[in-house]
Amino acid sequence: MIFKCANCGGNVVYSPEKKKMVCPYCESEESQQIQYAGYKQITICPDCSGEVPVDEFTAATQCPYCSNYLILDERVEGAFLPKQMIPFRMGKETCKKALREKFGKQIFAPTDFLSEARLNSMEGTYVPFWFFDYDVNAIYSGEGRKVRSWTSGSTEYTETSYYDVRRNMDITYQNIPVDASIPMPDPVMDLMEPYDYQELSDFDPKYLSGFYAERFNLTAEQLKARADQKMRADTAELLKAEVSGYSGVTEKENVSCIRREEASYGLLPVWKYNYTYNGQDYPFYVNGQTGKIVGTVPLSTKKVWAYAGTLWACLAAIGVCIGLLPLIIL
Repeated sequence: MIFKCANCGGNVVYSPEKKKMVCPYCESEESQQIQYAGYKQITICPDCSGEVPVDEFTAATQCPYCSNYLILDERVEGAFLPKQMIPFRMGKETCKKALREKFGKQIFAPTDFLSEARLNSMEGTYVPFWFFDYDVNAIYSGEGRKVRSWTSGSTEYTETSYYDVRRNMDITYQNIPVDASIPMPDPVMDLMEPYDYQELSDFDPKYLSGFYAERFNLTAEQLKARADQKMRADTAELLKAEVSGYSGVTEKENVSCIRREEASYGLLPVWKYNYTYNGQDYPFYVNGQTGKIVGTVPLSTKKVWAYAGTLWACLAAIGVCIGLLPLIIL
């Protein structure tokens, strides 16, 4: 599947800034027409017939010959049809600006770290996620203590009161996200949160035009344990927040009973910028909706040594001046 412009025949892509489909050639808006391949060979570009490299999880990609963005029909339908998605809100230029604003003052970063040529290599990708919903009954019991101290005359008194603490909460969770992409690091995808799920919309393949996308690599059943872990951690925090006002609490029971559990498949937007320095990769990930950035800036050893040399020269000059000071006074 490819979106072609009805006016000039160019490849129409989705513009996050305009929130519209835009033709980058004639600048017309919402002029897209869907063109299907007409055959089942998903590795052949329907526009130029070039062979497009894809792996088993590719759902949308770019043709290396004509640069058109392609959506692989059978990877976004049937069992692989996403129920919901958040379209990109940040385009590439906005993303580059955000990286420069955050890291532009890193004086020891390599010179070309934020260069136009390097930043142009970043790719916007829709990452597959499973969204888990839960209805949970949480039961907590423990012994709470309140300690009161006072002084009367020359005597100091301490009073400890004990309380039977019980909590019974019904909690509903919606859209606990767990990424279903093997190449995307789980800790990084967790750090991409939170997304604003009010912007979740029904899946529409037009949002994929102009970006890369994966179908889910792992099933909901395979990721259920991670979702349960997130849910139980959040439940523990909610219960902890409800047990307050005591000097200390000894926990006796903390049980979560899942009454309902459902999972739905969707896509979330992530920009990835991979910078290589001295043979080592430094990946940066940007939440394509909120602009949150995760990544570590490499240090340029040349800049560090140059700075150290300059500092040493300045200190040496100051030392010489101080040494000459008595002579000047004389």
